[in-house]
Amino acid sequence: QAQLVESGGGLVQAGDSLTLSCASYRHTSGSEAMGWFRQAPGKAREFLAAIRWSTGITWYEDSVKGRFTISREIAKNTGRLQMNSLKPGDTAVYYCAVGQGGYSIYNYAYWGQGTQVTVSS
Repeated sequence: QAQLVESGGGLVQAGDSLTLSCASYRHTSGSEAMGWFRQAPGKAREFLAAIRWSTGITWYEDSVKGRFTISREIAKNTGRLQMNSLKPGDTAVYYCAVGQGGYSIYNYAYWGQGTQVTVSS
């Protein structure tokens, strides 16, 4: 069984909102962080946001700050990414990941399979 499973992706119109969820089927240590990344066709995977599991401290990539909100529900071992005012440029496969935190993909050891988000104009 996959250790991280994303859900909530889909096709939306520009300006709409969408919330992605990431269910973790492994114990998430308090010192770990859950991050969200995305990868558009032909582009590198990019960091969006992360949250420290124990403290809830968050950090965001500048381009999504104010539009995206990351959160976690410890009791359900689930993380979420609330996305508002979506644009066609947000179209990508979105991934959640768990690791030591930070902006680099190399800091995250566990990855979900990804969920497609498509924003039409």
